[in-house]
This record gives sequence, C-alpha cells and structure tokens, in this order.
Amino acid sequence: MGKRLFDLLAAGLGLLLLALPMAAIALAVRLDSPGPVFFRQQRVGRHGRLFRIHKFRTMVADAERRGPGITVGEDARITRVGAWLRRHKLDELPQLIDVLRGTMSLVGPRPELPRYVAHYARLLGEADAARLLALRPGLTDPASLAFRDEAALLADAADPERRYVEELLPRKLALALAYAGRASLRTDLGLILRTLAALLGAAGPRPPQGPAPRPPA
Repeated sequence: MGKRLFDLLAAGLGLLLLALPMAAIALAVRLDSPGPVFFRQQRVGRHGRLFRIHKFRTMVADAERRGPGITVGEDARITRVGAWLRRHKLDELPQLIDVLRGTMSLVGPRPELPRYVAHYARLLGEADAARLLALRPGLTDPASLAFRDEAALLADAADPERRYVEELLPRKLALALAYAGRASLRTDLGLILRTLAALLGAAGPRPPQGPAPRPPA
C-alpha cells in the first residue's frame, strides 16, 4: 500500500470517527473566546510550496500581532480551552483535512513557517535542505515526539526565537533527515503508534541533550 493511499484511508477514517469530538471541540473554542474556530497559518510544504495549515484555535484571535511565531512557556496569548487542547495535542486534529487535501501526510517533518525554512540551507547545506523539502510535511515525526515540551525548553531564553533557530531547529532537522533516510510504511506505522502512546500518557523520548547532532551525509 502506497504512502499516499494509506494517508487517504487513515485520514478519512479518522475524520469520520472523530467528527463528533471535533464538533464538541469547535463549540468549546467558539464559546471560550471571540474569534474563529480554526487557526490557519501559512507554512512551507513539499518542494517549498506554501499552504495554509488547519488547527483548532488555541490563542486569542490577534495572537500573531501580540508575539512571536513560537510559543514560549506559559504564553499569555493561550486561551483556557487552548491550554487544554495543546496539552493533549488535540489542536492538531484538523490537520487530517490537510492530509486529505494532499498538502500534508500523517508522518513527515513538521511544516515550518517560511522565516524558519529560510535557515535550512545555512544549517544543512543546499542538497540536504532540498532533500528535506522533497518530503510531504506530516502530523508527526521523530522530532515532534522528541520535542513535545518545546515551549518549556524556550521558556527561560532571553531571545526565544534565536534559541529556536540556533539550538532546537538544527536538532529537529537532523532528526528529520535521519527519518528521510529510512522512511517506509513500516517506520511510519511505528511512529504513529509511538505518537498515540505519547498522547495516551506513555513516557515519550526526552529531547536530545548536548550539541546538535550532525545531519547525515
């Protein structure tokens, strides 16, 4: 079974089974704070094409004007319902729509903002940056599992965006490139199971310690 066919079947089934819970979440988001149910933001997709990602809105409606593109610690822009959704990663569920549309996959490097993708060539080199962008971005990957507590890791930084670009992003890219070198339906299924286990409260992998790993040659 091809990766795209698996994505279509799994995302379609997921949206069908989760329709009622997602409707309840949408109502809670709408009642909790003024603004739209969905948060849509421009991200970089496969081959560098831009697309608009779907998430349940977890911040105040004008959050992008109030702060950086990354979430740091106990961000004051996060709503009450949004904090709960983020803790359980339920804000990501609408990305099943993006999987059906073909702009995302169930498993693949998480899609970044254009301003962070602009650093790929410097951090990886042109060839590895192109190799990474040849993949369809995903709902989960090894980096998203390893850095589930990203906001907490940036909480004490004097310049959170600089720490993200210079420390966390290289580590995430190295993990994404390692995944690219061994991606298969079997590895994707394993990552999906690990993600579900983490969401259900199982102990997940800790963020890598020490200097950023070197990307594979």
